[in-house]
Amino acid sequence: MGSKILVVDDEADIVEFISYNLEKEGYEVQIAHNGSEAVDKAKSFKPDLIIMDVMMPHMDGIEACRKIRENEELTNTFIMFLTARSEEYSEIAGFDAGGDDYVTKPIKPRALLSRVNAIMKRHTSNLESDTADVLVNGNLTINPNEHVVKLGDVSLNLPRKEFDLLYLLASKPSKVFTREKILRKVWGTDVFVVDRTIDVHIRKIREKIGDTKIETIKGVGYKFVG
Repeated sequence: MGSKILVVDDEADIVEFISYNLEKEGYEVQIAHNGSEAVDKAKSFKPDLIIMDVMMPHMDGIEACRKIRENEELTNTFIMFLTARSEEYSEIAGFDAGGDDYVTKPIKPRALLSRVNAIMKRHTSNLESDTADVLVNGNLTINPNEHVVKLGDVSLNLPRKEFDLLYLLASKPSKVFTREKILRKVWGTDVFVVDRTIDVHIRKIREKIGDTKIETIKGVGYKFVG
């Protein structure tokens, strides 16, 4: 079996349509029809990718994403939101909850599969990469091999994109990373996210490690203060 994907939508025809196309590509697929069911399925199935609608009964996709991100076993699960809404505020809410990517309906199967294949290739490459250096800066320790961030003796739970962003900045203290470079390094060229996504992730990282470690370079990007 290939990588595991959980498809979540309250519209049965959309679930069937996406699942059929993914299974043809060799992916192992399970389905859920609301946010509450998605949280339970994610815990047992442990998917590599969750494709989840935003607007659903019994818990929407945003809340389901937050609950999934609370599970340390699902830290590396990639979460892609589906929505018929194109307003930027809903995208920001999704990224704020811990989402990684956003796709608007109607869904074009060829484009979706291309995106999923690119994500899974990148995901597998990251998991199989050689061991990377453990970074230590004052009382902050970032261990990419165990996906652990510690502030003193306290372990912090960072979703995959927050972790990758923090590691990138901390790997070269005092170097200014432009927004374009951050998007390319952390999200890749096959994932389409709004510019505010970086700001949301930086804010959430600062909430966990403090405001002094990451400096905003207005109009340019960010740097880690070593």
